[in-house]
Amino acid sequence: MKHVNSIADKIFRLLIETRNYRRTMTSLSSGERYKSVPRERVDVVVVGAGIVGIAVARELAVKHGRDVLVIDSAPTFGTGTSSRNSEVIHAGIYYPPNSLKARFCVRGKELLYKYCKDHEVPHREIGKLIVATGSSEIPKLSALMTRGIENGVDGLRMIEAYEARRLEPELQCIKALWSPTSGIVDTHSLMLSLVGEAESHGTTFTYNTAVIGGHLDGNQIHIHVSESSTLTNRQINSPLYPDLILIPRLVVNSAGLSATAVAKQFSGLNSGVIPDAYYARGCYFTLSNARTPFTHLIYPIPEVGGLGVHVTLDLNGRVKFGPDVEWIEGIDDVSNFLNMFDYSVCEDRAKLFYPAIRKYYPGLKDGSLEPGYAGIRPKLSGPEVGFTDFVVQGENIHGISGLVNLFGIESPGLTSSMAIAEHVAAKLLTS
Repeated sequence: MKHVNSIADKIFRLLIETRNYRRTMTSLSSGERYKSVPRERVDVVVVGAGIVGIAVARELAVKHGRDVLVIDSAPTFGTGTSSRNSEVIHAGIYYPPNSLKARFCVRGKELLYKYCKDHEVPHREIGKLIVATGSSEIPKLSALMTRGIENGVDGLRMIEAYEARRLEPELQCIKALWSPTSGIVDTHSLMLSLVGEAESHGTTFTYNTAVIGGHLDGNQIHIHVSESSTLTNRQINSPLYPDLILIPRLVVNSAGLSATAVAKQFSGLNSGVIPDAYYARGCYFTLSNARTPFTHLIYPIPEVGGLGVHVTLDLNGRVKFGPDVEWIEGIDDVSNFLNMFDYSVCEDRAKLFYPAIRKYYPGLKDGSLEPGYAGIRPKLSGPEVGFTDFVVQGENIHGISGLVNLFGIESPGLTSSMAIAEHVAAKLLTS
């Protein structure tokens, strides 16, 4: 722990010193400026303090005794996709058998429920109904059940409309798939617990600090780090210069929305193995009235790009509907590093929510939806493209020892987080 804290102190001091001579550096040539950047050796760098990055840091520190430094451009942990989702613990129904999403979701659900129970993290196994509202959807519902069983999901059962209404009197459907092991979790409490455990085993979290790329020097990875304020005040189209260069033994690129942008700024990493990035904004709306019509999760048949506008409850029983799918583009790398996405929720989008929700909840009254929040999903395929799996890249793919890239960690990333951490640790420490 002392070693990690001393490293963190050094990094903080070096960043402070960088501020003092940054003006002098601007007068240097590009090569001279680069050579003058301070350098520091560390053990493990995890890029990104979202739920997956935190879980990876905790896995490496607690179970493997590594000295971990987690770097995030935000003022605190979990400000991106991790805090802007449905907070659902998925069962593992939707994903093709043997895919990473299927394997990590089923394993991650087991680990997550156990962790929440052992560490008193607020959660509830409330169950989910996936509903068919028309006869044409019944084959799709049956296919989901078959897939879930193949993935090892316990307790799945097809039920008739009258059985579904016993569970949810205000629900309209002609058939439903009951998933008893689906649930909800207080994501912030979960992340706070994981952060605390990681820190108690020597992990250091450095905020307001962005990883903007890297390079190879021989076989040694060098990570380029900049204060977030440097990027904010940077002139448009000016070169990206690091404030500090870290020389780690191991690196996990778990930057979520900016994972591909970070990888593309890494000199020496084959650009051909870096997937294209796509972004889908999803808005959530909440019920304005105090009465809660549902006690379980309600999901329609999945749509391209997402799982459809569904019913989610928080641990206080409040209902939210969402997310929808709105494809966005045109964000540059620096804005991506700083998570400068548009998270506003336009009230007019409610017009699209009402008809989607009324397919299974006809009792929804006009004017009862209020804007909630929005999240961005880091996707690896664009509109009208079907399933894409998580991408976990190690040396066998990109040829760089000690580096793992995580791309496209969208849903079920929260549920899968601890299983992903297990897999990443095994990949790094056995290669």
